[in-house]
Amino acid sequence: MAKFSISVNFTNRKMSKTYLLTNLISLFCLSSLLGQNQYPQNPIHIKKASAKIVLDGEISESAWSEGQHAQNFWSLFPVDTTQAEYQTEIYMTYDENHLYIAAKCFSGGEKYITPSLRRDFRAGGNDNITFLFDPFNEQNNAFVFGINPFGVKREALISNGGRNPSTDWDSSWDNKWEGVSKIEEGFWTCELAIPFSSIRYNEGVSKWRFNAYRFDTQSNCTSTWIRIPRNQFPMDLGYMGTMHWEEPPPAPGSNISLIPYTSGGYLQEFDPERTDAEYNLNIGGDAKIGITSGLNLDLTINPDFSQVEVDQQVTNLDRFEIFFPERRQFFLENADLFGRFGDPMINPFFSRRIGIAFDTTLQQNIQNQILFGARLSGKLNNQWRIGLLNMQAAKDESNDLPSFNYLVGAIQRKVSARSNVGMIFVNKETFEDFEGNEQVDPFNRVVGIDYNLASKDNTLTGKTFLHRSFSFEDKKEPFAHGLLIQKQTRKFRAQWAHQWVGAGFDAQVGFVPRTNFFNINPVLQYYFYPDKGILNTYGPGLDALVLFTPGQGRTDHRINLFFDYDARSTARGRIGIVHQYTYLLNDFDPTRVGDVELAADTDYNYIFLTGLLSSDRRKRISYMLMPNLGQFFDGWRWGTSGTITFRSQPNLVVALNLSYNHIDLPAAAKPTDLLLIGPRIDFTFTRNFFLTTFVQYNNQIQNVNVNARLQWRYAPVSDFYLVYTDNYYSTDFKAKNRFLVAKLTYWLNL
Repeated sequence: MAKFSISVNFTNRKMSKTYLLTNLISLFCLSSLLGQNQYPQNPIHIKKASAKIVLDGEISESAWSEGQHAQNFWSLFPVDTTQAEYQTEIYMTYDENHLYIAAKCFSGGEKYITPSLRRDFRAGGNDNITFLFDPFNEQNNAFVFGINPFGVKREALISNGGRNPSTDWDSSWDNKWEGVSKIEEGFWTCELAIPFSSIRYNEGVSKWRFNAYRFDTQSNCTSTWIRIPRNQFPMDLGYMGTMHWEEPPPAPGSNISLIPYTSGGYLQEFDPERTDAEYNLNIGGDAKIGITSGLNLDLTINPDFSQVEVDQQVTNLDRFEIFFPERRQFFLENADLFGRFGDPMINPFFSRRIGIAFDTTLQQNIQNQILFGARLSGKLNNQWRIGLLNMQAAKDESNDLPSFNYLVGAIQRKVSARSNVGMIFVNKETFEDFEGNEQVDPFNRVVGIDYNLASKDNTLTGKTFLHRSFSFEDKKEPFAHGLLIQKQTRKFRAQWAHQWVGAGFDAQVGFVPRTNFFNINPVLQYYFYPDKGILNTYGPGLDALVLFTPGQGRTDHRINLFFDYDARSTARGRIGIVHQYTYLLNDFDPTRVGDVELAADTDYNYIFLTGLLSSDRRKRISYMLMPNLGQFFDGWRWGTSGTITFRSQPNLVVALNLSYNHIDLPAAAKPTDLLLIGPRIDFTFTRNFFLTTFVQYNNQIQNVNVNARLQWRYAPVSDFYLVYTDNYYSTDFKAKNRFLVAKLTYWLNL
């Protein structure tokens, strides 16, 4: 079959620099044309408390009414043209140690919804109010604190301007603060006390950017203090008001926290070569030291991450590695400064490469001991951010890996209102003689430069980058480059993106599942906003991805014509028809279970239907399903994936995660059925005592995982964990291994 070919060659350094410079100049010129935020920013004024604040939900102290409070919330959903039917009032005051916030949230009844009593709930589908603070007034990073009518709290960090909830929101961040709620007739109230030591800010600054948003399930309304257009997210930092302090908030003091831990565990391997049970006792801990008001030093000795929840397994029908997000607390603060270079599929630094190894028996990630580490990160001033990370991992003899040192340096300079330029250096190196694995390189390095573009109102965004790797063996084309530019208005969204990764680009501490390609990715989408009916927004779109391999021509494309809708009930969905072309450069088994192998140098055109059906999350039973039906390589596939959730508030949530694919290929003796099913039970006895247990049956990797985690938060940010895990073969349910871990942590402020 004839193939279309193009020649892509960026090996010439002069050409690479010229190409990057052209992209930088183009985006920088666009930044000079960025529009101003079209909605006014209402200021609120905060006065120092004249008397002690008691957190009881009453909002009765006179200090609450002494300053100017925030009111007149605007509706964001289902419409953005009117103020919210049920309003919200926000009050603030402070003393030498805390920022105090109170809110009065009016409602049409008292049938409030909460997913559970567990901390760090998702905002959608339940009642809550969320407060966003940008103390540095730089419109790209913010601290988040939220609470619901049942007193359940959440906190998070926002990066990259809050433009994308899936990548810019980090709810794994944890810190000390207090909050209470109280339900009254016709409204509910809350009071929060946030220690100044929990927030980074410049000393002597008397103005912070601030916004708040609220989900009211009974009126089915999402409202915000600062008016935001409905095609943007409520966490968007381009739309914020200001809070003015009567006096600048006091210096947070020494701001030193020690977080020691002790843990003990039992491990039993059911393997003929490893049958002895192992017992271990670990002691270690972290320290957080505020070097300046905006710069933080994190230290760790013998960190233990056994309490981190096991990854949710997925069925992999792709030819490449699947991304799993970072969940470990040590790596989270200012994580965007290290991990947001490149793009999600060309990432020079992925923190999960540190302290995690791959177990070939279980076919899943396992913990690899980290001996010690340090991380300096944060702001030098309103223009500059820096990050420096150094970690030393232990030798992993079972996987033939020596002890590696990981060094990462990053620097970022603000350009215009919300844009920035950044540079990164990543070094992985072993300092010992190691002959056990010839495939292990003594060192691997990556350097790169990124330019990130964002308008004040978030309607124009983009980025461009150029990275280069340095390997133990010289490799040709050790470069990676990308460009993204997106324009989004009320009626349409248009995007152009392209990426190039050379054959020799080797980022061993990054996430780069594919090399030696060039692709283009244009996207067009149009939105309609009906005045009546069950739909709130709908519209068609086109998403095309075309990939070229140098010397081979076009080797992949995926053209998706889709129709999106959002209902007034908060349900949403997508229907799409996809045409896919795949040229195999290597032999490949699409089922990944050894049933069939498609030969290299063969190509396939196939068409299939996709969908997304997400129900109203306010209901007791809700679902999110992604069905598929149609051709698959030279055969057929049908199935679905998603989650069905049952809620019995406020204590019980049962979720059934499901992925089923029926694959029928001519070369296979019989059809293949891939099943991944994972029931999960989340029981919250109180707001401080939780039990999570789940089972994951995955016949693609022949594994059954049983996991139970009991957590008791006996003091603020101080926990006791008891974790039990079993792994079995899915074929005969023969045991693989079993372990039990107990861990105690304590957060001590000095």
